Amino acid sequence: MSAEIPRRPPLDVEALAADVLRGDRAALGRAITLVESNRDAHWPAAQALVAALLPHTGKAVRVGISGVPGVGKSTFIEAFGSRLTAQGHRVAVLAIDPSSSVSGGSILGDKTRMARLARDPAAFVRPSPSSGSLGGVTRKTRESILVCEAAAFDVILVETVGVGQNETVVADMVDTFLVLMLTGAGDELQGIKRGIVEMADILAVNKADGANAQRAEAAARSTERALRLLPPRPGAWRPPVLTCSAIEGHGLDRLWDEVVRHRERLEEKGELDRLRARQRGHWMWSLIDHALHHRLRTSPRAAAVLDEVEQSVLDGGTPPSDAARRVVDALFGQE
Repeated sequence: MSAEIPRRPPLDVEALAADVLRGDRAALGRAITLVESNRDAHWPAAQALVAALLPHTGKAVRVGISGVPGVGKSTFIEAFGSRLTAQGHRVAVLAIDPSSSVSGGSILGDKTRMARLARDPAAFVRPSPSSGSLGGVTRKTRESILVCEAAAFDVILVETVGVGQNETVVADMVDTFLVLMLTGAGDELQGIKRGIVEMADILAVNKADGANAQRAEAAARSTERALRLLPPRPGAWRPPVLTCSAIEGHGLDRLWDEVVRHRERLEEKGELDRLRARQRGHWMWSLIDHALHHRLRTSPRAAAVLDEVEQSVLDGGTPPSDAARRVVDALFGQE
């Protein structure tokens, strides 16, 4: 007879929440794994955990960091995060790695690229796969931010995939949206993605070191001129354009000063509270979208209609709009 495989004990959500609040790093990792899980069986426990931790969140400075591949986001975040921990901050990094559209796999190499910061006792680096989510972040990044805040990290850095225009999704999750740029990326308008720049709170030309320092300053001034062509932003905030070098370390202190200044501006007249309220609204609708997609995939009625119309759409016999209407109607019991 084969030995019986012992069953894993049921998850104690209250105990896990208590361990996260104590700052237990292993518990923090388990908590993020739980909230990131796509398994239906984990959904109730993940929501219970978020509900237990939610009263202990909201005080951290949340910074989203975007930029095209090659701009040096990981090197920048390691230098920037190390500078902050040296000043007494506790820094959590949520680094989103692109997932393969073929295999679904992800390298998750940010702990290797940020080896020094990953070893820092005042820092926590968590790489997560994008799993096909658009916007440069994962579907559960909001929940991961809250878990890190509950574990008493006062600065949360969210590194996006760096895939282009739809990176602005991260702006709905953070307080300050930082866009890193390169020199020689094109003219004043083509060198930056307009949709991203319109959402950016701070822009920084990275790799401003050595022979590239002067070109970086020129790129920063060019970007400032380009910003004047855009419609004025609501409120009094004017996004600064800085230069920095993750290798040499210069410009990082000024950049943090601008993050703090932006946070203080948000706190004036309750703007930060309104921002967080809007973010909770976006979070609610993202959960609604996910729930509807899940119901669509698991509904026998919708699946039966989908099987019926899909091949007809592929053959050109049924317009996609008609097929979509029939599937949705079946989901809500209208057929």
